Amino acid sequence: MMSNILRIDASARTSGSTTRQLTDQLVARLVEQGYGAAVTTRDLALTPPALLTESWVGANFTDEAERNDEQKAALASSDELIAELEAADTIVIGVPVYNFAIPAALKAWVDLIARARRTFRYTEAGPEGLLKGKKAWLVVASGGVPVGSDHDFATGYLRHVLGFVGITDVTIIAADQQMMDGGAIARATSAIEALQQAA
Repeated sequence: MMSNILRIDASARTSGSTTRQLTDQLVARLVEQGYGAAVTTRDLALTPPALLTESWVGANFTDEAERNDEQKAALASSDELIAELEAADTIVIGVPVYNFAIPAALKAWVDLIARARRTFRYTEAGPEGLLKGKKAWLVVASGGVPVGSDHDFATGYLRHVLGFVGITDVTIIAADQQMMDGGAIARATSAIEALQQAA
């Protein structure tokens, strides 16, 4: 059975990026272990997602059957990003921690993929995520912020957002506090190399 990996890069740096280096390694390891045969890459630094606008919000809240061409065009990028998620079995997101949180381009991506009636819906029991049965990996790098600490506003946010759209199986691989910890990248690399296909 063919399975698909969606790789999302968010580092502003295309060279010398810890998250890109580790994400390269993780995707290669996942393919090797049988998690994915086809890999789609979305580079948010090279093609930054558009920010939400009034026309986008208006189009999103218009019933699909009633949208005009202009409204359909406003949502086209969002539709494309959601289609990539829907087609993926495994999602790997490179997450550099910028100023205690995620990069602006990654937040813009979140805003475009978190859409009522497409990736989540409201029910009498509360919100329900619609992107179920997927696995996500967050490859996190920071200079000084300890992942999981009170100053880490990146990983908790992404766990919550992914869970909100139905992706609740989330694993974090961290190379954090690199400015103080010379072994951070090596430990993250070892964690990736130790991955074994689930029985």
